[in-house]
Amino acid sequence: MAVTRLHDLFSQQAQSPWLDNLRRDWIANGELQAWIDKGIRGITSNPSIFQNAIANSDAYDDQFRELVATNKPIEDIYWDLVVTDIENALTILRPTFDESNGEDGYVSVEVAPALAHDEKGTVEAALELHRRIDEPNVYVKIPATVEGVAAIQQVIAAGKSVNVTLIFSLDRYAAVMDAYIAGLEACEGDLSGISSVASFFISRVDTEVDNRLGEIDTPEAAELQGTIALAQGHLAYQLFLETFSGPRWEALAARGARKQRPLWASTSTKNEAYSDTLYVDELIGPDTVNTVPDKTLADFEDHGTVARTVDADPDTARARWAKVAELGVDMDDVAAKLEDAGVASFAKAFDELLATLTARAEELRQ
Repeated sequence: MAVTRLHDLFSQQAQSPWLDNLRRDWIANGELQAWIDKGIRGITSNPSIFQNAIANSDAYDDQFRELVATNKPIEDIYWDLVVTDIENALTILRPTFDESNGEDGYVSVEVAPALAHDEKGTVEAALELHRRIDEPNVYVKIPATVEGVAAIQQVIAAGKSVNVTLIFSLDRYAAVMDAYIAGLEACEGDLSGISSVASFFISRVDTEVDNRLGEIDTPEAAELQGTIALAQGHLAYQLFLETFSGPRWEALAARGARKQRPLWASTSTKNEAYSDTLYVDELIGPDTVNTVPDKTLADFEDHGTVARTVDADPDTARARWAKVAELGVDMDDVAAKLEDAGVASFAKAFDELLATLTARAEELRQ
């Protein structure tokens, strides 16, 4: 088997490349296994990914017809379709999970977007997904809203693994890590069966901040464009290093606890003026994950650079972070806007898919 840049990310830099996409035809035709052979070590999904996969493919038609014939509610049918894909992907990734002693080989499935601001509902939904998909390498995704952070602590305390998603700020990231640690502290016994990643969204930050810097329209503002998302990611990594060290963490590590690795999400380049591998090349480092859409993965494999970059120059990251605030860009407001937009985007995709499935079911019944 040929050694790829994705293999090099893991073997040389201890970063795990994951695939930010999941489709049933890829499971059936060997495409997913081919990505794993190229070095992919996990899979993430979200409502938008499933909306695109199910609405634009005939691979789900046979199962959908069978489910419609049972007269199940459409939302139950949606979850049956999703769970089937997740379970099949989990089987394909299980060797990676076993070989890595539970570090990689995960497949992520997200709770319903409507629960983003419902702490109790999120806990119940996450635990139900874990009951339904009873595999050690499944991550249930919970958004890092204020209510989601509280839910994360409870789900971790129940001994279940979580992928925390939609993180846009350093303060919220600190709260997410604290929720993970507090959840572990509430568990008894060996902690090695509990795992988590914290998904820090990257490129969307540059899109929003660049717009605000453009309105400032000064040479200093122009110089910062395309740098703030990475600066925030680099500072997030410094927070990670600080949090998962010292007496509090060491006490948990002695009980088998795993670090909650930072996961870089939204790493496709949105601005064509920037390198198409910018948000992969500049966020490489140990104990991290980068979940990448298939097109960006192909670009990285073709011409990406494998080198430790995530902590190469934290001083420059701090200076840029201070400068953007000095110029008047309110990063708390940026994070709040992006969080709201992220939740709304997933909810829209979820609702649109249910509408599509409802229409298809009516056609079949007629």
